[in-house]
Amino acid sequence: MRTGVASRKTKETEISVALCLDGGSVEISTGIGFFDHMLEAFAVHGGFGLSIKAAGDLQVDGHHTVEDTGIVLGKALAEALGDKGGIRRYGNFRLPMDEAMAAASVDVSGRPYLVFHACFPEEKVGEFDTCLTGEFFRALAFNAGITLHLAVEYGENSHHMIEALFKAAAHALSEAVAPRNGVLSTKGVL
Repeated sequence: MRTGVASRKTKETEISVALCLDGGSVEISTGIGFFDHMLEAFAVHGGFGLSIKAAGDLQVDGHHTVEDTGIVLGKALAEALGDKGGIRRYGNFRLPMDEAMAAASVDVSGRPYLVFHACFPEEKVGEFDTCLTGEFFRALAFNAGITLHLAVEYGENSHHMIEALFKAAAHALSEAVAPRNGVLSTKGVL
């Protein structure tokens, strides 16, 4: 089983993550209801086993909790991927959700990068600040060592737009980490 475990404790947050790329139970608790819903959707649509326990300074706002969850999930993903051998490396997925359309492309390359194109019409979905969506994915990509391109092509409802992004990212990542023989690189290593 390809698994990764990571944790982080600061004056602002305390977060632990256990990830299994090959499936398993899903248990999410961050204190931010909509964010929990997105992380659960990410796990279910990716076919991942995922446990996240996060406590943060939500009396300030959700920024530290959301960003630090991305950091810790990214570290767990990097551990689960190991030397990145035996995977397809690339994944690409477009996902419609009602009026919204999102696209995600992933390269599990060891070269962290994020391209994020999304403008949300509402500032909040529940207690979740929509501007934190990009912060989460940036932290995830840079700590996992993946190149991630995300875009909301169109949409009107921020809930649908963000959920489409999380689900598209999950499907693309699931495709990228699917088993394959050898290392997909002319260099022979990633």
